[in-house]
Amino acid sequence: MIEPERGFPEVEYRSRVENAQSLMAREGLDALLLNTEPDVRYFSGFLTRFWESPTRPWFLVLPQSGLPIAVIPKIGAALMAKTWIADIRSWQAPDPVDDGVTLLAETLSETLGGAGRVGVPMGQGTCLRMPLRDWHALKARLPRIRFDDDSDIVKRLRMVKSEREIAKIRNACAIADRAFARVPDFACSGTPLDRVFRRFQAVCLEEGADWVPYLAGGAGQGGYDDVISPATSAPLKAGDVLMLDTGLVHDGYFCDFDRNFSVGRPDDGTRAAHERLVDAVAAASEIARPGTIAADLFHAMDRVLSGGAGGADAGRLGHGLGMQLTEGLSLIPEDDTVLETGMVLTLEPGLDRPGGRIMVHEENIAIRDGAPAFLSRRASRDITVLDG
Repeated sequence: MIEPERGFPEVEYRSRVENAQSLMAREGLDALLLNTEPDVRYFSGFLTRFWESPTRPWFLVLPQSGLPIAVIPKIGAALMAKTWIADIRSWQAPDPVDDGVTLLAETLSETLGGAGRVGVPMGQGTCLRMPLRDWHALKARLPRIRFDDDSDIVKRLRMVKSEREIAKIRNACAIADRAFARVPDFACSGTPLDRVFRRFQAVCLEEGADWVPYLAGGAGQGGYDDVISPATSAPLKAGDVLMLDTGLVHDGYFCDFDRNFSVGRPDDGTRAAHERLVDAVAAASEIARPGTIAADLFHAMDRVLSGGAGGADAGRLGHGLGMQLTEGLSLIPEDDTVLETGMVLTLEPGLDRPGGRIMVHEENIAIRDGAPAFLSRRASRDITVLDG
């Protein structure tokens, strides 16, 4: 597999901006105000780990016509200048008195001519990445500007990926596929679980990941207690099911899928559970087509898992994927999002096992005009066996 080029050409970002501006005109919004890492990066290409520091706020103003304006701490100006963004306004941050509020207010006032409507992402999965007192101060400085919900404009745009985006997610999946294939080299009966976790992350980096911000999983007899706990030093034992679930990143895009392993020969119950999980993914993929609604994928998997009883303690059986580990839609009975070509999803069925244990399986797919494309290498119905 040829690794896609880093970043995107300028035409990709211009297309995103034009699509947003068309929706803004329809919704009567004069600008969008964006200040979370994925939203800023989506329109600018500004990729940095510096967002890990919560000290400084960052802003991108997208007017209904014209080009985006970056209002950012001075420490990021040089990197932002390497993107396609030309209008970069910066201040010396952090400033405990005025941390960009005046500069942002002046930019919005200038862009809107002093009055108008500004859309801010306010729906599920969004957040405001600035101090609330600064948010109140910003609104107080702009009494003729109204801040409203962006009507999910950014969410809708980000849910449908371009072919260039899908190529990046596919590449991230390929890196994880190679790492999962190496698990039998370092995991066996007697290996402490935390050592498996550390080694797996190292292998992901060796195989080409930029970083591994998410790794979860578990191990236990016939299943595991949950799928989000950090690893302990407990050694793997014969009869355990080991699960590793990774969200590694390459060039700013995530994969998110897991693999199950049996320590020693699996018993009939473990073998059958794994087969049913893989079958549930297959059932969902059979109907994952443009025009299908997200809830239908939930029900397709649930019929295999529970006969249609609707049980899903995790709350959902999959989700959107892209610049974030989870984004966009959820595979739940209440989600009526219509699938479109270019959406990237996880299919993530789970089963209860005896003794309060569970097993979960996950794959990544892209919605196409016909059958979906599996971005992760599809797992066999036969669970992989580790030395017991």
